[in-house]
Amino acid sequence: MLSRFRPDGFLLLLLAVQAFATFLPARGDGAVWLDHLTDVAITLLFFLHGAKLSRQAILAGIGAWKLHLMVLATTFVLFPLLGLAMVTGLGSWIDPAVASGFLFLCIVPSTVQSSIAMTAIARGNVPAAVCSASLSNVLGIVLTPLLATLLVSSGQAGQEFFLSALMKVGTTLLLPFIVGHLSRPLIGGFIDKHRKLVMRTDRGVILLVVYGAFSAAVVEGLWTRFSAMDLATILALDAVLLAAVLLVTRQASRLAGFSHEDEAVMVFCGSKKSLASGVPMAGALFPPAQVGLVVLPLMLFHQLQLIVCAALAQAYARRSEAQSKSEELVHAV
Repeated sequence: MLSRFRPDGFLLLLLAVQAFATFLPARGDGAVWLDHLTDVAITLLFFLHGAKLSRQAILAGIGAWKLHLMVLATTFVLFPLLGLAMVTGLGSWIDPAVASGFLFLCIVPSTVQSSIAMTAIARGNVPAAVCSASLSNVLGIVLTPLLATLLVSSGQAGQEFFLSALMKVGTTLLLPFIVGHLSRPLIGGFIDKHRKLVMRTDRGVILLVVYGAFSAAVVEGLWTRFSAMDLATILALDAVLLAAVLLVTRQASRLAGFSHEDEAVMVFCGSKKSLASGVPMAGALFPPAQVGLVVLPLMLFHQLQLIVCAALAQAYARRSEAQSKSEELVHAV
C-alpha cells in the first residue's frame, strides 16, 4: 500500500533537475545553445512518438467511436471549462502565473503509456485505450495551441500568438511526428525492440526541456515571485480538478451504458494529462522564461494522477474479478 504513495524515480529526477537549475542555471551564450539543443531534442522526441504509433493497434480499437468522442470531449472540453471556472472563481486570489500554468495543464492531451497501463490493470478495453490515447496526442498538436490562444489572449494578439504557435508546433512537433509515423515500416521493428531506449530518450528530452525552462525562469526571478502558498494553491487546484474529472467520467460512462471495460478507458484515458507531450509543447509555445512557471502545475498533476489512478485501477480490477465470479456462479446454478 505504501508503494502507491512513493514518488516515482522520474519525478525525483525532475526535482533534482529543478534544484540544479536553481543553483546553476544556464546563462548567456550557454542558454542560447541550450535553447537550440532543446528544439532539436523536441523534434527527435515527436519523431519517435510518430514511429511508435502502430496502425494495427489503432484499427483494433477504432470502432468504439462513441467512447473516443467522449474521451476527447473530456480532455479538450471538460478539462478547459473546469480550469477556466476554477481560475475565474478565485479571481485575484490566484497569481496570474499560477493561473496560466493551471490553464495550460487543462489543455494538453492525454498520456499514452500510463493511460494504457492503468486500463490494462483495471481489466479494461486495451485496444480502445491505445486508440483514444493516441488520437488525443495527435489532435493535441493542433488543439493545444488553439486552446492556448483562446485562453491566453484574444483579438489581434491572439491571432498573432496562434499563427506563431502553429508555425512553431508544425515544424517542431507535427512534421517530425508525421515523418516518424511514415518511417515506421522502416524503423518500426527497431523501435518496438528497443522500447526502453526510446523511453529513456523521451525522459531525457523532458529533463533537458525542464532544465532549460527552469534556468530561464530562475534568471528571471522565479523563486522571488513564487511562494510556498503558491505551490500549495497549485497542488490543491490539481487535486480538486482530478477529483472532479474522475467523478464526471465515471458517471458519464454509466449514463452512456458503457461496459466495465469501456468505463475503464473513459476514466483512465479521460482523466490523464501528458507530461511527455505537455513539456515540449510548452517549450514550443511560450518564451523560455515562462516555460518553468507554465509546466509546474502539470508536473505536480502528473505525480498526483499516477498515485490516485494506480489505486483506482486496482479497485476496478477487484470489481471486475468480483463480477466474473458472480457470473460464473450464475452459470453454475
